[in-house]
Amino acid sequence: MKENVEIREDYSRLQFFPIMMYAIVMGLGGLTITYQKAHLWLGFPSIFGTVLMYITTITFGVISILYMMKYFKYKQDVISEFNHPIRINFFAAISISMLMLAIIYKEEAISISAFFWYVGTVLHFALTMHTIRFWINKNQLLDHSNPAWFIPIVGNVLVPVGGVGFANAGILNYFFSVGIFFWIILFALILNRIIFHHQLATKFMPTLFILIAPPAVAFIAYVKLYGHIDTFALMLFNMGLFFTLLVAFMYKNFLKIKFFISWWAFVFPIAAMAIASMLMFHHTGDTTLSILSYALVTIATLIVLTVVYHTIININKKEICIQE
Repeated sequence: MKENVEIREDYSRLQFFPIMMYAIVMGLGGLTITYQKAHLWLGFPSIFGTVLMYITTITFGVISILYMMKYFKYKQDVISEFNHPIRINFFAAISISMLMLAIIYKEEAISISAFFWYVGTVLHFALTMHTIRFWINKNQLLDHSNPAWFIPIVGNVLVPVGGVGFANAGILNYFFSVGIFFWIILFALILNRIIFHHQLATKFMPTLFILIAPPAVAFIAYVKLYGHIDTFALMLFNMGLFFTLLVAFMYKNFLKIKFFISWWAFVFPIAAMAIASMLMFHHTGDTTLSILSYALVTIATLIVLTVVYHTIININKKEICIQE
């Protein structure tokens, strides 16, 4: 009898397995790339990046299998998530996770990297178009806007980072242009909501860290595309640095937040800024940027360890994958 109850509970938890779980892959992927670049540019041991590469890949596989199981058993719940005004944005975390895996494997296994990049790019293109169509066809409430809106649209700037060598410059510039354009538009909308309207729900406060990601990733993509640092590149880097300092200045806002899976939103943006700082240091040799790079790698690592700890604790307490 007890076994039957446990089985029913497991199925129930599968039913409420959220699409936001892919934020874990984004976080781990960001940390993996951070340590891969730290090996190249800061002299870190390569073992860290290698181990994280396998952990990220396994995590992506496990989450994908579980979400596919949810689709086949609770198809209507997946459809409901896909039509939800907030959760729809997290479906792009699937394609972004694949694009990050493409970057991770670029120097390790080019065929695996190509597979993840091509599939991830096509999927992200489709999700971008679907999301914009969703916004146009259905009235959006201002209270639904939050930094997670950046994921499906501004995530386009990630395509060129891993795409050099897989596609021509015209295609890569297309994705870069779309991402930059919508970053400016969406940032204005979200800033208006945050300042002049209701505050973000507590569980979405960590998504403020996502403000760091668009300029940081755009800087990396721009340097990848053009191979040098000019005024525009400096502007992107400095905007990423500004938002990093802003969320650091707001640290008290995050200290007493109850754990939600959205905590993983802390990780990817900080990792992106760490990579941007190392890239800037690589090009300029500025000692200050070296110090900043070491600091951000350390902070990203500590955040991941903290979030992993709380994730495990909450899984054991069965407080994740429950009905909201």
